[in-house]
Amino acid sequence: MSMQSDGLADFHWMFDLLHHIDVGLVVLDRQYKIQLWNSFMENHSGVSSSIAKQQSLFTVFSDLEQSWLQQKLDNVFGLKTPIYISWEQRPHLFKFKCYRPLTSIADYMYQNIAIRPISGPDGAINQVCLVVYDVTDVATNKMAFEAIRQGTTKA
Repeated sequence: MSMQSDGLADFHWMFDLLHHIDVGLVVLDRQYKIQLWNSFMENHSGVSSSIAKQQSLFTVFSDLEQSWLQQKLDNVFGLKTPIYISWEQRPHLFKFKCYRPLTSIADYMYQNIAIRPISGPDGAINQVCLVVYDVTDVATNKMAFEAIRQGTTKA
């Protein structure tokens, strides 16, 4: 097998992994246009990657708090350092329905979000990656524990 075909095989499995990992991956450019939209995002948003790509994130999700999120994104671009948003700070960034309606008490998915800078070959940060973690089980378990601890039954 040639080095070129090895490189192509490596690219293929990495691309497959990015699209099928069980976290949301969204890559945005400096104009907040979507460059990558993996299958987690497709499945939970109902928006296909072919529709999302090259669209502004704020067009695809008009219910996002644009000024708040733009400030976060701009800080990552400018400071070249990741930031994290916990479900305890903000229950969700993307209002995805909970996909376990029979086993979960939550109506919507609780999310932890990491926003990471992506450096190009020249070291410039022209893209950021939003990593969306589903932490619904952790959040609902913690809320149930807190409700029990406080002597209530409401989670």
